[in-house]
Amino acid sequence: MKVLVTGAAGFIGAAVCRRLLDNGVSVVGLDNINDYYDPELKYGRLACLGIDRKDIDWYKFAGSSTDRSFSFIRMNLEDQQALQMLFANGDFDVVVNLAAQAGVRYSIENPQAYISSNVDGFINILECCRHNKVKHLVYASSSSVYGLNGKVPFSEHDSIAHPVSLYAATKKSNELMAHAYSKLYNIPTTGLRFFTVYGPWGRPDMSPFLFMDAILHDRSIKVFNNGDMLRDFTYIDDIVEGVTRIINVIPTPNPDWDECHPDPATSPAPYRIYNIGNQQPTRLMDYITCIEKAIGREAKKEYLPMQPGDVYQTFADSSALGDAIGFRPSTPLQSGIDRTVAWFRNFYSL
Repeated sequence: MKVLVTGAAGFIGAAVCRRLLDNGVSVVGLDNINDYYDPELKYGRLACLGIDRKDIDWYKFAGSSTDRSFSFIRMNLEDQQALQMLFANGDFDVVVNLAAQAGVRYSIENPQAYISSNVDGFINILECCRHNKVKHLVYASSSSVYGLNGKVPFSEHDSIAHPVSLYAATKKSNELMAHAYSKLYNIPTTGLRFFTVYGPWGRPDMSPFLFMDAILHDRSIKVFNNGDMLRDFTYIDDIVEGVTRIINVIPTPNPDWDECHPDPATSPAPYRIYNIGNQQPTRLMDYITCIEKAIGREAKKEYLPMQPGDVYQTFADSSALGDAIGFRPSTPLQSGIDRTVAWFRNFYSL
């Protein structure tokens, strides 16, 4: 099998590449290595895959020094012509599209970046899959699509009609676009709604890194909604397990689909949506306690109101994923936080 992984220098993308290579899969990684957050972290992830930064250049392949089955190319998904050429010569069996402009709050500051990457880039991926006989497109969605939905746990069969951030709206649009292409062109597509992913090599704009960095440098942490929030924190290894297993579960039309009572998670087309979360929502204050315990120091706390675009809670029902692949995320939060803190201290020499 030959797999294209977009967002290969990202948190989840680099980890997925590593697991696929360990499983004997041939992988091409793609990323634009933008400066939304410190590119040094992205180069560090690529170095773990054997890619030397001096070999990285736009539109040129860089080979791995540690695994002949991996190569990397720097490219924007928005570059339609370059992407078409990559697909025409790549002969990809599967595409794992993890590239996106991430971050709920940044979508309020720079909405155009989300349209360019998450909408324009995604339609280019769909078109390339259409014209190059890709057998399965797996793509990243997000728990943020549930928006104002207050019914928990969140189920793929629930409505996602009321997103509260542009980021969430672009992820919802990806699901709708994928369904249209599955129906029109019989392209098997699977969307994975990730729930608050954390772990070593994670993004520095997310709360684990913000909190660890602040505590270790004796700064206060910002606690939004006065600490009254819940999140379904999901460890990176569990996410990777789910992504790599679902690659081999190619969706088929649901023979029981009822157009009078349409199920948002399935279709008469080869289309499927899954939640991938730990199914253990944690209160924000308990989460902070886990980080304090791992570091061995109490955090100074600055209590603030809810931020625009945020939701009160996330809680995944991952039973459908478990039925499909025989696996559900289950890493205990303290265990995952301990590993994350240990990596953070080592990487930043703290």
